[in-house]
Amino acid sequence: MRLGVTVFLTDQGIDPVTLATAVEERGFHALYLPEHTHLPVRHALPPSLVEGVDIEHYRRSLDPLVALSMAAAVTTRLGLGTGVLLVAQHDVIGLAKQIATLDRASGGRFTLGVGFGWNREELEDHGVEFPRRREVVAEKLRCMQALWSQDEASYEGEFVSLQPAYAWPKPVQQPRVRTLIGGGAGPKLFEAIAADADGWMPIGGAGLSAALPELRAAFERAGRDPATLDVVPFGTIADEGKLAHYESLGCSEVVLRVPMGPADDVLRALDELARFT
Repeated sequence: MRLGVTVFLTDQGIDPVTLATAVEERGFHALYLPEHTHLPVRHALPPSLVEGVDIEHYRRSLDPLVALSMAAAVTTRLGLGTGVLLVAQHDVIGLAKQIATLDRASGGRFTLGVGFGWNREELEDHGVEFPRRREVVAEKLRCMQALWSQDEASYEGEFVSLQPAYAWPKPVQQPRVRTLIGGGAGPKLFEAIAADADGWMPIGGAGLSAALPELRAAFERAGRDPATLDVVPFGTIADEGKLAHYESLGCSEVVLRVPMGPADDVLRALDELARFT
């Protein structure tokens, strides 16, 4: 089972180059970065503020794709992922190009962690109706896969329409980059994963034993092999018992949470976690 880390990068702490270099040097498999394009003043508070994450981090978070591009340039084997990217808030053609470029430039190291979005006002500022965000995400994922895998790409849906078009570069990974969808367990989420993704990114990882049979059943109903399912507990606080439990459940990877802060503090936290790699 591989171990990655996630840090809520902002403009007031460790920089992406120093972080990525340190994460790779300490033997971790991957680095995942979150996204919030902005935090509306009229915002709703996050569903929960976990240890090491402050509301100020939501206001000041770096763009993950730009930061991961910097990370790609100074590493050779480190996986590069979003945890999570708010796909509904992006222009689909431009986002497909950004992701394909990053995956191509990094030699196929990118993982697209997808979120539907909890902040109603943030989504509305991007012209997305909160109750329809799941449908918007599904169509954008399907359109991006067409752009990534087809020489003459096209897609027609309710929210996304793409007439036949040329778009290069194509990502190294085909027919799509590795795609994980985050969110709480439930039929809607599991159907979305089975339809458009490679696996699940449960926040924290609680309740996996009960949920995994349902997710595997959703894969089977979609005509997919449950053995190919990726399950990646995300933002986990590490301890040996918890990691052993996840491994026994067949999790392919676990992403450990590292508090954001000055470089020295983050490096010390990475040193402490390196004993698990």
